[in-house]
Amino acid sequence: MSVATLVERVARVPGVKAVTLGGSRARGMARPDSDWDIGLYYRGGIDTAAIRDLGYPGHVVEPGDWGRIVNGGAWLEVDRERVDLLYRDLDEVEHWIAEADAGRFEIDRVGGHIAGLPTYVLAGELALGTVLRGSLPRPSFSPALRRSAPPQWEGDAAFSVLVAEHHGARGDIAACAGLLARAVMAAAHARLAGHGTWALNEKGLVSRAGLDDAAEILTAVGWTPQRLQDSVAKIRQLLRLERAG
Repeated sequence: MSVATLVERVARVPGVKAVTLGGSRARGMARPDSDWDIGLYYRGGIDTAAIRDLGYPGHVVEPGDWGRIVNGGAWLEVDRERVDLLYRDLDEVEHWIAEADAGRFEIDRVGGHIAGLPTYVLAGELALGTVLRGSLPRPSFSPALRRSAPPQWEGDAAFSVLVAEHHGARGDIAACAGLLARAVMAAAHARLAGHGTWALNEKGLVSRAGLDDAAEILTAVGWTPQRLQDSVAKIRQLLRLERAG
């Protein structure tokens, strides 16, 4: 069975109001080995048993198992292709679109992400995706969000560098390097948000923000307090963050 057939079948799952194509395939940037990201927008609840009953090989989880933004979904194999079904609760989506329009958002800790995932990605997914079935809004990156997001991300970056400095002084390599990576990711989010550019995840985020020089620093962060402190100073200079005190 093809992915097109899957779309027809999941569109009939109880609770599903709309189906979208997201990820690299929606943006025309897919590689031959790229998977398919299929969004299932539901209202009130979604019948996961009906998804399992479709009979595709893979794994299906319940809503909320992956958090409130990455709400849940399924990993399936369809006609030898990998397909990710991604649940999206329309009540949550509509709430965070309205918040983003007003310049408000939160950042969630999500598995596989270093700096975290902003709630405005729910708006960005609809802005960049393709609606296959049903009707959904097409949000824009609001002027209010362009004003509010950069300072919040920059504050995260600055605090991460500050704490990294303390870890570096003690020779704590993992903590120092991890916080420097978080600072770079947060700074990248800040730059893209300032330009009104959606960032839906951290793939290619640093390059998109023009911060490739950070990679060279992070690959040789050091193993002695002095070397770690030198890396902290370089990251601080690259991100144009003033040293507190």
